[in-house]
Amino acid sequence: MPPTSDLYRQAYRTMLIARLLEEKLAALYRAGKIVGGVFLGRGQEALSVSLGIHLRKGDIYAPLIRDQAGRLAFGDTILDTLRTYLGSSLGSMRGRDGNVHRGRPREGYLAMISHLGAMVSTVSGALMARRFRGETGVVGATCIGDGGTSTGSFHEGLNMAAVEKLPLVVVVANNQYAYSTPNSRQFACSNLVDRAIGYGVTGHQVQGNELGDCLKVIGNAVTAARSGKGPQLVVADLLRLVGHGEHDDASYIAPEQKASPLGRDGLLLAKETLLKHQWATPEEIASWHTAAEQEIETTTARVLREPPPNPHEEEWISLATDLEVTSNR
Repeated sequence: MPPTSDLYRQAYRTMLIARLLEEKLAALYRAGKIVGGVFLGRGQEALSVSLGIHLRKGDIYAPLIRDQAGRLAFGDTILDTLRTYLGSSLGSMRGRDGNVHRGRPREGYLAMISHLGAMVSTVSGALMARRFRGETGVVGATCIGDGGTSTGSFHEGLNMAAVEKLPLVVVVANNQYAYSTPNSRQFACSNLVDRAIGYGVTGHQVQGNELGDCLKVIGNAVTAARSGKGPQLVVADLLRLVGHGEHDDASYIAPEQKASPLGRDGLLLAKETLLKHQWATPEEIASWHTAAEQEIETTTARVLREPPPNPHEEEWISLATDLEVTSNR
């Protein structure tokens, strides 16, 4: 079934917030307010939000660095995002870790491991743990880039998930480059979705900058996994509209690729669809934009005033440890 107007509107608003939030993060990085890298999801928001929005409480979600839209759809907030990037001790990671390694594991929101491909194995293991506890109806989902599909961890995790028929959804953002290595030097098969056959899992293909297409295909994949049909591999063709990170000018991306349909901005395409179907008015969309900008600016000012972690006072216990228990020792 095609997405409803309500779902499309919700997804677009989340994409818009993610885009504006990441633009703010880029500005903060250039101003020297952020330690570490900033990696933007410009061009991948439609794909990312479509996964996060179809998951529900109790599911397992392991996003990657360009999944701000999916994170927000899954329940992450502007406040905690800014707290993590700006190193506030009040954030979920308490200012301890790199800014992209944030999550709330007890809530099924896993902190990213930078070794690409590793989250496929991690989510598969988490799904096995749920199975051992007798829990049903749970979906585990993670994202990966085209380059990450060449790693051993991707193979091991997906192979185990296929053998165990786990309710796993793996979304591959084929953004045409593994950092700066083009697809032609990354894999020999004609299409990454062909790999699904070799693993014995169901494969889906989607245009990654088309929000309606992403909502439909990923929604079907999540439903299939939840209904006991085993792992689902979704391959989305798109183009990263920025460099690998804010330090990268992406000069290696061919001009003809930028001018191709893959190079069209998914956020603008989604806005055009909203207006075409009269699912939103120009004034309404403008009000969403203004409200998001105001919240981001207000929250940024708040977080910049919050204290960083004090290494001399920090209790170096794991984040999973109950603070109330340990503080009474």
